[in-house]
Formats: sequence, C-alpha cells, structure tokens
Amino acid sequence: MKIKQVFFLAKLQGVKPFEIRKNDRDFQIGDMLVLHELDDYEKETGRTITQVINYVFEESEYLQKGYVIISGEMIGMQLSKD
Repeated sequence: MKIKQVFFLAKLQGVKPFEIRKNDRDFQIGDMLVLHELDDYEKETGRTITQVINYVFEESEYLQKGYVIISGEMIGMQLSKD
C-alpha cells in the first residue's frame, strides 16, 4: 500500500499508529501491511514499513461507507533503497 511521506515519517516516529483506508481489501486482524513511502512527486522512495493488523474499526456511524480505521504493530522496515 502506498503512503505519503508525511504520514510515513509520523509512523516512524510512533505518533501515527493507525491508517484510514478504503476497505477494498477486506482487512482482517492478522493481515500484513507493507506501506511504501511516496515522495512529493508520488514516486516510491524505496522505504517501507511492515505492520501486522491488530485492530479493524468499521463502525458505519463514524466512518464514510466502505472505509475502515486499521491499527497495527510495526514488525519491520526498510529504510534504504538497497
């Protein structure tokens, strides 16, 4: 999944433990997310964060239809282009 640089950096700093996403992948607890950082020109930088989903919030009263809030535990990262 692609993630803007500003949000990628917030994840690295530990201040953004969640994602708000369209639930077009039927996210489930235990799923792995690989987040690919995008630069200001929408190109992948080569940096990634891998998370395992530990919570899926899909309460329709609070979210636009078809969207979820997912949180996860970071289990890996690639911070260089190698």
